[in-house]
Amino acid sequence: MPHLTVHLTENRLTGKESGLVAALTDAVVDVYGEWARDLVSVRLAGVPAGRFAQGGKTADTNASVTMGVRAGVFDRPDAAEITARLGAALTDALTRVVGEDLRAGTMVELVASPPERTFVGGALAV
Repeated sequence: MPHLTVHLTENRLTGKESGLVAALTDAVVDVYGEWARDLVSVRLAGVPAGRFAQGGKTADTNASVTMGVRAGVFDRPDAAEITARLGAALTDALTRVVGEDLRAGTMVELVASPPERTFVGGALAV
């Protein structure tokens, strides 16, 4: 179950929520396939102005995308290709909707979750 949490400044997010959710979902589907669409979960977190910083200075051209993935993706023979495609696709989706000036300041982090540590609705996700 791919789940994404996106942090960016509130002023950059406001009014773009629906478009960003659709673009991020499409980005995951482009890499994994259509079967993943209904499993993609997106959380958008707007950060108040002045609370996003890089290099000790506040900035509104930064964003972070954290994507939880099953740990097995890193064991696949094509892991390097899949992870590179995810990083590029998610960055492209974000910049396409919110602004190209975010590209250099966008960080995508893929976080592995072993199968025995993922629960949905209180039950172990299969």
